[in-house]
Amino acid sequence: MEAVIILVFVMGYLAITLEHSIKIDKLIPALVMMAICWALIALGLDTFPQWFDSGKHALLENFGLLGHEEKTHLMEETLLHHLGKTSEILVFLLGAMTIVEIIDYFDGFSTIKSFIKTKKKTKILWIFSILAFILSAIIDNLTATIVLISILQKIVKDRNTRIWFAGLIIIAANAGGAWSPIGDVTTTMLWIGNKVTTGNLIAYLLIPSFFCMAVPSLIASFLPAFKGELDIEEGVEKPKSKFSGTMLYLGLGAIVFVPIFKTITHLPPYVGMMLSLGIVATFAEIYSSSKFSLTEYHAEESEAHAHHSPVHYSLSKIELPSILFFLGILMAVAALESLGILFGAADWLRESTPRLGTEIHEGGVSDLVVMFLGVGSAVIDNVPLVAASLGMFSEPLDDQLWHFIAFSAGTGGSMLIIGSAAGVVAMGMEKIDFFWYLRKISWLALIGFVVGSAAFMVMRGILG
Repeated sequence: MEAVIILVFVMGYLAITLEHSIKIDKLIPALVMMAICWALIALGLDTFPQWFDSGKHALLENFGLLGHEEKTHLMEETLLHHLGKTSEILVFLLGAMTIVEIIDYFDGFSTIKSFIKTKKKTKILWIFSILAFILSAIIDNLTATIVLISILQKIVKDRNTRIWFAGLIIIAANAGGAWSPIGDVTTTMLWIGNKVTTGNLIAYLLIPSFFCMAVPSLIASFLPAFKGELDIEEGVEKPKSKFSGTMLYLGLGAIVFVPIFKTITHLPPYVGMMLSLGIVATFAEIYSSSKFSLTEYHAEESEAHAHHSPVHYSLSKIELPSILFFLGILMAVAALESLGILFGAADWLRESTPRLGTEIHEGGVSDLVVMFLGVGSAVIDNVPLVAASLGMFSEPLDDQLWHFIAFSAGTGGSMLIIGSAAGVVAMGMEKIDFFWYLRKISWLALIGFVVGSAAFMVMRGILG
């Protein structure tokens, strides 16, 4: 039965990676894969020789001696445990997405365009790279990419020039998302899973991530595509709302407040995110002059409210397909973890993989394994890779392994345009060809990844 479950997972995973070829949204195979895996576990519960205790991160002793009812009860408890951990991530993401959409409702991101006051291509490249690096650390790399490419489309009229800038934005956004607990879904997973703390994540990864962004941007500055000046139209486009700047800084500040709230209260991050959402939503309702109750409204008025209430409008704009995809993939990985399959895979990796440089953890995983994880995230989705690593390794909070996984999974996806959410959305917005990116941008991303990895090893030696 274990072989059948693994086969279902592999087929589902393959369907996710071939999303653009088979024209089926990746949330569909993720949800189907999750449901079938758990259904097979339920049907074959008495045939499994072992069970993994996620709380103790160890195989359960004497599982085979338990009766059917005891095993069923254990399976239900395990399923509820994983659903709770997954829901923490999903609720957190829902809050962050809604805050970003509220900012966009007030045209807050148009304020960023005022920062660009030059026509030199190299200077504009650095402005966008630094903006992507900083912005992605606050509002996540996917949203930062959407915002900056939208601004880029208003500034750079020639598409052939614009896609070069878009390629470097992808690299910078993924690098920026790696050093922040709220900058990338995979880093958020490690943070919410109590594998990294905000302070140590920033201390270990800020400089490696900066090199991962800066070195490709520096090399690109000497390329012909970034020589000369742009033909930028004069005149500043006015924001649609007089509160655009206020809502931008309020929303960004509210998201940044979440790690601070967690540090002070030690509550799960989604609690702080809900508080931040409540504060931002309050000001949004006041600024929109909409007399509206969030809990009391009539069905016939719901459509009108969606247009007049910034909160309801923003909730209607968030990407629910992404939320459902994360639910499916994380719960599917949890199925493999519960059967001890990931635990066994981790032991195999430790024993069979050659060491490279300094080991991350005594008797643990080599640097080579984690770097392969980064390369792998360029080919297949980094979310299940990190989800699997959470189930495979039992290193304690803030072990250097988790910091290197956060860096590799976050930045390695830049090497292919389909390797990260930022790359996929840029591909859609600018119709960037896969092979054009492979020829022109991938080598820059690879250099950034290698330099950043080397910088991490240096930082690891310094911080110890």
